[in-house]
Amino acid sequence: MKAMVLAAGLGTRLRPLTNDRPKALVEVGGKTLLEITLARLREFGVRAVIINVHHFADMVEGYLKAKQNFGMRIEISREKELLDTGGGLRKAAWFFLEDSGTAEEPFILHNVDVISTIDLKKMIEFHRNRKALATLAMQHRKTSRYLLFNQQLQLCGRRTANEPLPPSASHLQMLAFSGIHVISPQIFPQMTEGGAFSIIDCYLRLAAHGERIVAFGADEYSWRDLGRAENVAHKSDDRQAF
Repeated sequence: MKAMVLAAGLGTRLRPLTNDRPKALVEVGGKTLLEITLARLREFGVRAVIINVHHFADMVEGYLKAKQNFGMRIEISREKELLDTGGGLRKAAWFFLEDSGTAEEPFILHNVDVISTIDLKKMIEFHRNRKALATLAMQHRKTSRYLLFNQQLQLCGRRTANEPLPPSASHLQMLAFSGIHVISPQIFPQMTEGGAFSIIDCYLRLAAHGERIVAFGADEYSWRDLGRAENVAHKSDDRQAF
């Protein structure tokens, strides 16, 4: 199985920790966010990963070389200009389409700055059973931006925290995205957006045209966004392991 780790961001929310390093190399409990993410992926059978890089890109490559790629096949997708989540994935499409034997297999897209106990095996099985184009790990928790899903767990729209649902949409669920996706490679020919774009914008467009973009319920799992310096400090002091 293959995966992509999104690690190209500037890490502005993590400053000053990212003043001299990329967010992928910020440490939590003596391990970098990148090592934590790769270990989680490896635990679920991922052996080939592509990582997009931009901010301190040479540092990420040097780190991986020193760690002998953690025993995995790792490719680097350098972005001269930040391409956002959708543009970054589209640039890396070759990695998932290079082998005709695996070009039909779903893959994992994972933010480098989130850690969780989400069962990726169950999520992949859910994705396959639903015959989905993309499956998103979603939770009932407070966030600044929500995605909306109907009773069939199909993506229907989005709302900010200060936009309550109108009465006509009271049947929809407002869920928080957890930064982990399972995606079928069939999405690539349908990614018609160019340049830098959000994968969420692409999902919303495809869902509006009937593609199955579905929610995997992840309320039972632990999850934390480590994209903020205060969250990293809190996690470093937290003895409870994910």
